[in-house]
Amino acid sequence: MASVAIRDVYKSFGSVEILHGVDIDIEDGEFVTLVGPSGCGKSTLLRMIAGLESISGGEISIANRVVNNVAPKERDIAMVFQNYALYPHMTVAENMAFSMKLKNAPLAESSERVQRAAEILGLTPLLERYPRQLSGGQRQRVAMGRAIVRDPQVFLFDEPLSNLDAKLRVQMRAEIKELHQRLKTTTIYVTHDQIEAMTMADKIVVMHDGIVEQVGPPLELYDRPDNLFVAAFIGSPSMNLLRGTIATDGSAAFKGAGGISVPLDGRVATSAGQNVVVGMRPEHIRLSPDGFAAKIAVVEPTGSEIQIIARTEGGDDIVANFRERHAFRPGERVNLSVDPALLHLFDGKTGKRL
Repeated sequence: MASVAIRDVYKSFGSVEILHGVDIDIEDGEFVTLVGPSGCGKSTLLRMIAGLESISGGEISIANRVVNNVAPKERDIAMVFQNYALYPHMTVAENMAFSMKLKNAPLAESSERVQRAAEILGLTPLLERYPRQLSGGQRQRVAMGRAIVRDPQVFLFDEPLSNLDAKLRVQMRAEIKELHQRLKTTTIYVTHDQIEAMTMADKIVVMHDGIVEQVGPPLELYDRPDNLFVAAFIGSPSMNLLRGTIATDGSAAFKGAGGISVPLDGRVATSAGQNVVVGMRPEHIRLSPDGFAAKIAVVEPTGSEIQIIARTEGGDDIVANFRERHAFRPGERVNLSVDPALLHLFDGKTGKRL
């Protein structure tokens, strides 16, 4: 196991700069997820850690050793890709043992490691099968087994579940998390799916346009996003964001389009007339006769809850989730409110949290 330090790292392809001075500290044994939309630079950064991409500037260290100019095979890392990259002419056992064969490891040691990895991943009955005889989930487990056999200091996962169906993704998420809890190996996991990031990671790194927007534990990012990008990106459905100003008539309140008014927690440091964005999580919205008016546009029952999209008089769409089984109907008018202590407030110009 090993810590990973990324210091002021830049990456350019010609005149196009992809990463802009990225700084991340990953502790020994930590499970860290790099998350962000397509094109944010997360996979590029992972490939730079692996040594598959050169570093334009800055420094990457693994186990306190700078690896900028170290060959991938000498970095003591193992990478699991989105496409399983299994050799079709080799059995599961042969695929898993291939890295040991390249190192000319003794056959007994190789067999022992393959058996151990197979037991951890439930692959023992499949060792003599070929990749074509396996399901997608089984192939992904073989790819993970091949990484385990190497016994690396760091595991790197590059969107490994993207090719799986929804049910299998949920199953594999749990398996990867359980695997990390057993092995305690430092793990860096790239995904664009913020639900994967939230459910699996000890620490999340949110990236956008080649910069790090926020780093922290999943619930910290969910409860206290640093800026509008993180607020909108973390959470499903995403946070409702309304633009408006601060008004004070004895107590502070948010005033939005169409006469919408939402009382604010008195502890918020704002000034009258300030342009702000107020954020409301869908699960925090409740029906209240004293709330702001909206007309229901869409009703989406999911079984465990009912989700509605309601349109305010100012034209803003509000997504709200209810655990109770209300008999909502499209076109119905409702009054919605949020506990001021659960609101999020951001500066209208900078997008920073207030």
